[in-house]
Amino acid sequence: MLSSILGAIELGMLYALMALGVYITYRILDFPDLTVDGSFATGGGIAAVMISHGYNPWLASVVAFAGGIAAGVCTGLLHTKGKINGLLSGILMMIALYSINMRIMMGKPNIAMIGVDTVFTSINPWILIPLVVIIVLLLMNWFLHTDLGLALRATGDNDRMIRSFGANTDTTKIVGVSLANGLVALAGALIAQQSGFGDLNMGIGMIVIGLASVIIGEAIFGARNVIQATIAVVLGAIIYRIVVALALRVGWLDASDLKIITAVIVIVALVFPTASRSIKQKKLAKRRTAELTGALQNGAAGGDLHA
Repeated sequence: MLSSILGAIELGMLYALMALGVYITYRILDFPDLTVDGSFATGGGIAAVMISHGYNPWLASVVAFAGGIAAGVCTGLLHTKGKINGLLSGILMMIALYSINMRIMMGKPNIAMIGVDTVFTSINPWILIPLVVIIVLLLMNWFLHTDLGLALRATGDNDRMIRSFGANTDTTKIVGVSLANGLVALAGALIAQQSGFGDLNMGIGMIVIGLASVIIGEAIFGARNVIQATIAVVLGAIIYRIVVALALRVGWLDASDLKIITAVIVIVALVFPTASRSIKQKKLAKRRTAELTGALQNGAAGGDLHA
């Protein structure tokens, strides 16, 4: 039990990088980007190919990050310059990336990294992974408080308003989507190195996992500001992996049920805040009704006494 929870925490921190990318598009830009499923595999494929051919794993991870940025730029250009719907832009790029990833992986559905050095070879994962997550969190929060980052946040809130102030919303959207997919690809590269292989289909369902992490984190820890929200996303990714690990320990569930477990978790995370607000509003309305009724009764009693 303990080993599975520790493994879930380790994997959750890696998935947190991907969830932070989803947070940028889903929450900050309000952009439904499905490129994630393709760019995650792009990062894993680039890392697996380069490392298996003797390249430095750190260099491979940086190139994977750049590959994700390139994928995000293409999605952003399709949406902003091609005037294609955001959702459709992501779907088109996700489909295109399947063939591109196959090319990157030289026509192989998976590439093993057995007997080669990875970023986890020389550094303990329990030191490296938290360090990477903390560095990414700090850099991301710093960026979101720069002029470009503030313009990015404003674009997601009201792009017409920010355009009226002279800002180029096309540029901010492209920057946001490319940065998001860069983080997703980096997560794919690190997870491929941690698991020992890169797979063509490793990105399937990543957008749902990312959304689950964002929603769970915000539902439990809140998101009053950007710093709190990004930390909540990281913790949400860890909690998601722990819940999945515990669910898979149930006797009648196995690894093939992972997708339905994810769907159930997302549904609960979406429904819980709404149901909680509804219950609170009903309690508040009942209390105010009781107070009003009491006040009317007291007023009526006072009137009878005067009479």
